[in-house]
Amino acid sequence: MKFELKGPFKENVYNLMWKASYHFLSKDEQRGELSFARPPRGYPRFHLFLKIEDGNLIFNLHLDQKRPIYPVRKFSISNGVYEGAPAHAGEYDSETVQKEAERIKKILNKMLKIKKIDKYYLSW
Repeated sequence: MKFELKGPFKENVYNLMWKASYHFLSKDEQRGELSFARPPRGYPRFHLFLKIEDGNLIFNLHLDQKRPIYPVRKFSISNGVYEGAPAHAGEYDSETVQKEAERIKKILNKMLKIKKIDKYYLSW
């Protein structure tokens, strides 16, 4: 499930995700994505990929039901089996995933948005 939260935020993404009970897993430099999970170990678990674009957070959330399997290449590429391609049972738009997305939105919107500063406060 994909969703976006408008920034700016007063904390970095690692702290934001920590407050939502997510643990950092990895960074993909090519895709420009950060990977987080909740809980950090075991299955099932929520897994999300996070991108930052123009100060906004773009989430791609799913629920991993079991650990990914990295198959041994037994078939040719023409049969659709690719070496090193993970296969897993993931839920992307289930009610459980939708509720988790709403939970994340609620936490981050409620606690961590920068409050607008009154322009008169800055002038004195």
